[in-house]
Amino acid sequence: MDLWTLAASGLGLGRLPRAPGTWATLGAVPLVWALGRLPWPAQVGLFLACLPVAAAVCGRAARRAGVHDPPWVVLDEVMGYWVAVLGLAPSPLVLAAGFVCFRAFDILKPPPIRWFDRRIGGGWGILLDDVAAGLVTRAILEALGRWGLL
Repeated sequence: MDLWTLAASGLGLGRLPRAPGTWATLGAVPLVWALGRLPWPAQVGLFLACLPVAAAVCGRAARRAGVHDPPWVVLDEVMGYWVAVLGLAPSPLVLAAGFVCFRAFDILKPPPIRWFDRRIGGGWGILLDDVAAGLVTRAILEALGRWGLL
């Protein structure tokens, strides 16, 4: 497995036989927990720096596979989950609620998430529907936190 495939597959999690996106999101939990310890500006800066890299990795992997969005390309799930919990206190409850909510939006792809999935091609298209699912999740987590439920 080359470096591009390894990165796009979430260090191989995308190659697991069932629910590769769920496995990749689960694999992202310790990563975003660790990153959640950084100061807010560092978290945002690192995320924004990683976005174009992730788009390039996803796009290259898809081109090499000859498929628009291969199921084993799961770096997009990692990025989507990361933005869902970015800057929030990385408590077990927040991470778990973010996981469940993000996976639901990523799987169901309600509007406007579906728009990104259907209208944008290449690596950015692979990535942005998951980032959109993460942003919707983030809004829900923010609301739950303000209501004292998280």
